[in-house]
Parts: sequence; C-alpha cells; structure tokens
Amino acid sequence: MKKEDVLFNKGIEAFNNRQFYDAHEYWEELWLDYKLNDAKFIQGLIQLAVSYFHFFNQNLNGARSMLKKCLKKIDPIEFERGIDVIELKSQICNVQKYFDNIDNT
Repeated sequence: MKKEDVLFNKGIEAFNNRQFYDAHEYWEELWLDYKLNDAKFIQGLIQLAVSYFHFFNQNLNGARSMLKKCLKKIDPIEFERGIDVIELKSQICNVQKYFDNIDNT
C-alpha cells in the first residue's frame, strides 16, 4: 500500500475513533506532501475533523465555520476514495443543523 493510502486510512480510523485532531494531522500530511487529484476532498475532510475538534473543545463558532468550509470543498463531489460523499454531505448537513440549533449565549 502506498504511503498516501496509509495516511488516508489512518485519518479515517482516527476520525471513526473520535480522535479528530489526529485525523486532521494524517490528512493534512497527505494534503501537504502529495500532489493529489482529490486535494479539495482531502482538504474538506481536514476541515470536517477540525470542526469536530472545535465542537468537543467548546468552540461552537469554530465548529460551525469549519463545517461551512468543508461543505463548500466537497459540494461537487459524489464519490471519492470509496466514500459515498452524497451521504457524507447529508450527514454533515444534519450536524450543521444541530450546531445551528445550539444556543451559545
């Protein structure tokens, strides 16, 4: 398996284990160190991980901001690296609604 695939998979594993900072780190290394055809998708995943990281560190405004940026990056994508991005976007929109309904006053 190529190093870039290893980094991607480590990011997926970290994200699924709620290790959002680590997921961000793996994907950022991938995004920075390799010339990728799907760089915008990877950047969107980085922003998704950062959004969750912010949320669990009580930075709701940062979480909201990163989700919006993530959605802009992955919007035109339907399927990438074995991921149904249409379904992912649907789930992100649900999270965005949840974030937007939180009163952070």
